[in-house]
Amino acid sequence: MSKGLERFAERFEQYAERFPRIVIDGLMVLALIGCASLGAALSLPGSVPPDPGKPTEVLLGLTCLVLLKYRTHPRTVTTVAALVTVTAVAHGYLLTPLLLAPLLAALYWLAVLCDRRTVRVYGAVIGVAMVVTNVIADSESGLSLLLQVIGPIFWFALPVAAGTSTRLRRDYVEAVQARAEHAERTREEEARLRVAEERMRIARELHDVVAHHLALANAQAGTAAHLARSHPEQSEKLLNDLTGTTSSALRELKATLGLLRQHDHPEGQDLEPAPGLARLPELISSYRSAGLDITVTTEGEPRPLSPGADLTAYRIVQEALTNVAKHSAAHSAHVRFTYADVRLLINVSNDGPAAAITVGASGGFGLMGMRERAHSAGGELRAGPRPEGGFEVTTALPLQPSATAMERETP
Repeated sequence: MSKGLERFAERFEQYAERFPRIVIDGLMVLALIGCASLGAALSLPGSVPPDPGKPTEVLLGLTCLVLLKYRTHPRTVTTVAALVTVTAVAHGYLLTPLLLAPLLAALYWLAVLCDRRTVRVYGAVIGVAMVVTNVIADSESGLSLLLQVIGPIFWFALPVAAGTSTRLRRDYVEAVQARAEHAERTREEEARLRVAEERMRIARELHDVVAHHLALANAQAGTAAHLARSHPEQSEKLLNDLTGTTSSALRELKATLGLLRQHDHPEGQDLEPAPGLARLPELISSYRSAGLDITVTTEGEPRPLSPGADLTAYRIVQEALTNVAKHSAAHSAHVRFTYADVRLLINVSNDGPAAAITVGASGGFGLMGMRERAHSAGGELRAGPRPEGGFEVTTALPLQPSATAMERETP
């Protein structure tokens, strides 16, 4: 006998794990049928109970079965339970929590699944109907009128309050989950945006470093080959300068690539500081060694720039001179710095043919990279042929970074 019970219990547990909703709803219906049956059998002392076996008791049992549809039709279930309960009270059944069990369960699920307005309307209509029916039927003749009114209202308020609390808690949990999911999506989008910006920044650095030094090395090598027979001393000097150019290219390339490995080393180890206008004389000297005559003028009182603007100014001058060396037949270029109240104006111009440099620069990433650098620092850039001939690049950079530029500079 005990083995049979153990097998039954084991099978019931397996079924409950597979179909938890069916098991829970079935147990709820059985409990409500038991409560309604017990409530129908109760009566006040000295009063005559209704005859058992009447159709009202059958309807009470069927109402419990109707509750199985509370998830999809909470309003219909509540209406049916209210009509059957009112009918039972009208036929003389004693109004007790046991008799009200199906209706109380329906009201609870109505408060959980429906909006506040629906709950208030249904609760008010059912409460008034139940109180009026209870008073008219006089099934509680031994109690005062006040108790006959307060009793039903009290019992109806309990499931409505419990269901409302459950719904509010559920809505709160859903809102918290929605905010968490939104925050997670936002973090992922921000991470992708930061990765894209970092890739663009590294691509600009690599382009500036590689394009500058390769153009310079190409110019030095070509000039050295041209002077090898007629001026061997100058050719030897250019070859020595070419060695320095390639060494400088390797150092800058190593420093730029080191940005990708900062997490592998202590902060600042093996990384050179970012170049700025302080290294401008070295840059100008390298181009002069390649045969390009460069003049630099400064107007206004020089003032310090933010690190981002300083790097941007250096790279723009570097790229503009690289374009002159690569794409123009000009033998000279002019760099002018103008310090205004809140901006630094940079102008790089040459007097060579404009067509060659325009086609060459627009066909690559040089002008695009310079514009991106200027915009990232909160400035602007214009590039194009000069009316008197040649080509010029004009940049306006703020001396102090804007809020947007500071956010971009912040890692």
